[in-house]
Amino acid sequence: METSARNPLSEKFFFVAHLFAGRVGGALALAALAVFPVHAQTSARSSARTTAASPRKASGTTAKGTMIPRTPWGTPDLNGVWNGNTMTPLERPDKYANKPFLTEQEAAALEKAQRDTALLENKATPGDPGTYNQSWTDPAFKLLPDRRTSLIVDPPDGRIPFTPEGQRVEARSIARYGKGPYNSYLDLDTGERCITDGLPIYFGGYNNNYQIFQTRNYVAILHEYFHEARIIPLDGRPHDSMPQWLGDGRGHWEGDTLVVETTKFADKGQYEWAAAWRAARSTTHLIERFTRKANSIEYQFTWEDPTMFTRPWTARWPLSRQGDIGVTRGPIYEYSCHEGNYAMEGVLSGARAKERKDTATKGSSR
Repeated sequence: METSARNPLSEKFFFVAHLFAGRVGGALALAALAVFPVHAQTSARSSARTTAASPRKASGTTAKGTMIPRTPWGTPDLNGVWNGNTMTPLERPDKYANKPFLTEQEAAALEKAQRDTALLENKATPGDPGTYNQSWTDPAFKLLPDRRTSLIVDPPDGRIPFTPEGQRVEARSIARYGKGPYNSYLDLDTGERCITDGLPIYFGGYNNNYQIFQTRNYVAILHEYFHEARIIPLDGRPHDSMPQWLGDGRGHWEGDTLVVETTKFADKGQYEWAAAWRAARSTTHLIERFTRKANSIEYQFTWEDPTMFTRPWTARWPLSRQGDIGVTRGPIYEYSCHEGNYAMEGVLSGARAKERKDTATKGSSR
C-alpha cells in the first residue's frame, strides 16, 4: 500500500527483490541488493521533494485534456511491459535522403512485403553452420504511425552526426561483425559476451520487451535482453561517483513527462560493440523522455558524446503494448545469456579449427 512517507531505501529493496528474486532465486537476489549503493535519506524529505515535482491533475487528464492512466499519487502511470519494435530504421536510408515521410501507399506496400517474407527461412550459405531460425526471432511488422523514414528526428536529415573518429569506429564495428578475427573472448562484442548492448532503449531481432516498475521515489526499467535492470531515483539526489556500464540515471518530472538524465558511464569504448554508437564512454551523456499517452509512451532520447558525434542528436518513437504492434505477446521471462552462451566457445574453437585447416592447406601446396 502506498503511503505519504514511504522510505526510499525500502522502495529500492522492493525493486531489486521484485526484479531478481522471482526470476533468479533468493541467493542472487541478496547478492543483487549488495551492488546497489545505499543512500541515507529521511523519508519525509524524499517524499516532500518528489511530491513537489509530481504533476497532479484532476480526472487523469493532461494539460491538453487527453485522458491518460495515472498512479494513485498523480503522476502518469508508466507501469507495464512495453515494446518499441518497428520496421522504421534508426537512420534514414540513402534512397529516402530527401523524403522524411512515406506516403500511405508506400508504407502499406512495405508492411505487406514484411508480412510476406519476414518469417521465411533463409538457406545457410556454404560454410555457414547456421544460426537462429525464424522461430527465435520477433520481427516488427509495422512502420511508425506517422510513416517517418527514420527514428532520428534531429538532425533533420535523419542521420547520426558522426565525427571522423566516430565514422572510423562505426565502420570498423560493421566490417568485423561476424567475421572476426576471434583470437580471444575480447574479440566478441559485449552483447555476444552477455554483458550488454548498451543504452538507450532500443530493439533488435528478439527480446525487445521493457518492463517499467514505478513508485513515488523510483522508476525501474527491466530490459528483457541480458536481464538488465536500471534503478532510477526520482528524489533529486546527486549522481553517484562510481562509473557503470549503463551509467547512473536520475529522473524528475516535467509536467507529464519523466525526464531521465544518465551520466557517469564507465569507459568501455575499448571493447567491441555490436553498434559502436551505443558504446559506454566516459564522455557519454544521455537524456531520455517518457511521455505517457492514452495507449502508449512516447519515448525520446538525446545522445551526446563529443568523441563520437559532432553534435547531440535525438530519436523518437512510441513504446507500445505488445498486441498493438503485432509482436509476440506474453510476460518477460529470465534471459539466461551467460548460462547458455555456448556460441562463445563455438566461435573461438571454430576460429582455431579454421587456422589449423589454413595451415594444413598452405603446407600441402608447397
